[in-house]
Amino acid sequence: MGLHRLFAVNLKKMSVPLSIPPIRWPLEAIWQAVEPNLAGFTCEVLPTVDSTNSELMRRFKTGQLEPTLLVAEQQTAGRGRLGRQWHGQRVDSLMFSLGMPLAPGDWSGLSLAIGVSLAETLDATNTPNQRIALKWPNDLWLVDDKTERKLGGILVETATFEGHRHVVVGVGINVRAFDIAGLADLGHSVTVNGTPAGIAPGYLQDLQSGADVASTLLRVVLPLVQCLQAFEQSGFAPFQARFAKRDVLAGRSIQLSDGSHGQAGGVTLAGALLMHTPAGMKETTSSEVSVRPCSD
Repeated sequence: MGLHRLFAVNLKKMSVPLSIPPIRWPLEAIWQAVEPNLAGFTCEVLPTVDSTNSELMRRFKTGQLEPTLLVAEQQTAGRGRLGRQWHGQRVDSLMFSLGMPLAPGDWSGLSLAIGVSLAETLDATNTPNQRIALKWPNDLWLVDDKTERKLGGILVETATFEGHRHVVVGVGINVRAFDIAGLADLGHSVTVNGTPAGIAPGYLQDLQSGADVASTLLRVVLPLVQCLQAFEQSGFAPFQARFAKRDVLAGRSIQLSDGSHGQAGGVTLAGALLMHTPAGMKETTSSEVSVRPCSD
């Protein structure tokens, strides 16, 4: 099979202002890095699609089951956890999904493990005053001494096709600042230094001035594939301590969507959130609640 069939840029329905240069996606370099670790791997860029997760699910249902990286330059109906809309802009936002066969003994904690992989790969500077933190269960935050901003999000979906389990991992990362006027979903309410405030987007260029969507994609794909393969073999337990180092909720007062509140106490070996309450320790799984930091 020729390489031209293993990665492609789909030029259909291309509508890009002439003032915006084309993105030079490093698909061949990604394929060469990943394929030895993931046989049959393909990668593709679409100028526009409703949702990369939705598109991969549709392909799987029609029997296109090869491991696939699908990148969107623009999404018209991007999705986040609990049906939230994910907003992204061409050139400014990296939006992709990775679909592949996966059959771990326990799926618990997968989104946390993915978050660890992305944060460790992207946070190359490891600067104490500004770092990438993880908000349980699926957000990447850019944190410094004064602010907390949402850098990215993860959406994990699974399904069985032709008797085999597959996972689709959707990732959205804000790479550079864009005009947020009119965008409805800027994140959750948080408390920063005791003062309630709306959490704004954070951008990878705030941490690494030269970052762009193409180079960021090249950096994260192979470690993400390796993360999924490691999770399939060993589950979340090997990722627990690494998650704890970046856990933005640890030790803080939090309130769950069911109204209960307490102090976040890390996560279990299965990735469940631990919360100290007046009635004792409470465990919460990602399928049950959302979490919002709150004041003491």
